[in-house]
Amino acid sequence: MTSWFETLDGTREKVWNTLGRGVADAKHPARRPTLATVSPDGWPEARTVVLRSADREAGEVSLHTDLHSDKIKSLRASPRAALHIWDAKQDLQIRLQAEVTIQSGLETTALWDKIPDHARQSYGVTPAPGTPITDALAYDKSPDPATFAVLRCKVTHIDAVHLGAEHRRCSFSRARQWRGQWLSP
Repeated sequence: MTSWFETLDGTREKVWNTLGRGVADAKHPARRPTLATVSPDGWPEARTVVLRSADREAGEVSLHTDLHSDKIKSLRASPRAALHIWDAKQDLQIRLQAEVTIQSGLETTALWDKIPDHARQSYGVTPAPGTPITDALAYDKSPDPATFAVLRCKVTHIDAVHLGAEHRRCSFSRARQWRGQWLSP
């Protein structure tokens, strides 16, 4: 029997299944990928985010954030990002490159209405995220739908590495209609 990592189709399927598991299972490693952006002044930035959706057919994933966070400033300056996931149980590294669209206001009302009260605390911090404060707890959390944003990430490139006994690496791109290509690991 062929293992998933031995074929391009199997690897692409595993990538999207892993992303789907991250959305559905709060304990799965794909739930909290690292999002990388470039700041307006050119510095790389990386932070952990929560994966909120993964749509294989559209080739998109989404994340939620506060509209006043630094990542919004970075994405407005350069609307591209990378996501990184490491799944140790599968020996699988997934890297996604994406074009990002920021949605807020009326576009996100239906999603806001589905967010549990405890989770809404992440959207509406005063002062705004990243603002210097006098001590560690000198901020207030007041849920505010006006500060809720959804990052729609249109995946343009996938790089997958299986670090089993024999390392395998491949890539998939929207430009190639998601046809895979083996790469030297």
